[in-house]
Amino acid sequence: MPEQNAPNNAGNLVAEVTSATFRVDVIAQSARQPVLVDFWAPWCEPCKQLTPILEKIVKAAGGKIRLATMNIEKYPEIAGQLGIQSIPAVIAFQKGQPADGFMGALPESQVRSFLERLIGPIGGELEELVEAAEAALAEGDEGRAIKLFADAHALEPSDVKALAGLARSLVAIKDLDGAEKTLADASTIKDNSGALAAAHSALDLARQAEKVGDFAELGRLIAADPRNYQARFDLALALNGAGKRDEAADSLIEIIRLDRAWNDEAARKQLLQFFEVWGHMEPETIAARRKLSVLLFS
Repeated sequence: MPEQNAPNNAGNLVAEVTSATFRVDVIAQSARQPVLVDFWAPWCEPCKQLTPILEKIVKAAGGKIRLATMNIEKYPEIAGQLGIQSIPAVIAFQKGQPADGFMGALPESQVRSFLERLIGPIGGELEELVEAAEAALAEGDEGRAIKLFADAHALEPSDVKALAGLARSLVAIKDLDGAEKTLADASTIKDNSGALAAAHSALDLARQAEKVGDFAELGRLIAADPRNYQARFDLALALNGAGKRDEAADSLIEIIRLDRAWNDEAARKQLLQFFEVWGHMEPETIAARRKLSVLLFS
């Protein structure tokens, strides 16, 4: 049973080793493929930052290298023999011998460069799956996008782009409950990219679109009263839910033109949320942002 506070194993490419198993799991194994040894201790905060990075890149390498983690508090002998005096320390073994290493919690880019010097370019299977899934979603092939995002999620369960993309794909096919469950499963994952936030916004917009009336009824309300801003606002949500982005943006921009301050600038704020969900470099976003700028700054 893994000890408490030990780094999480990442499949059979990562193993916790002891002084007794070091010769087999590291020395002998390194005769077949390089083995990276991560010397750590439970009290070492930088170790807790570095180990997940090592695991991620080792898995991305697709079997070209293995990772062995060694708790020097429990097993100090090997670290002592190698002259390791501070941690985190990482030593790469090849053909039974130490080949290279580094000390300290390096950023992911430097760790990747270090490993690529040992084993060559690291395969980007995860990145390729996510890229292909995004392309499929952009082309309207939601079924293929869902499969590819799910494959990427299976390869790396904590990858935020895979989870966010899967949620957005489920939103696209109106499986809002499935999207909500996917995002709930990701609630404990740290996201610095904003991908999960954008997926939450897409789900929120879809939920809002479910609650508004149909196009014809909203159109009649607006025709009867062009200053029925709530109807225009609801129409924008409905149009966006139907994939009619340009029309959705125009409906909100018309509210801004008629009464910029309506409902605490709700139209402008909603338009900005559209931009976040659509993507800031999408043609519809660029066109709507240009119209908004002309309106606000002319």
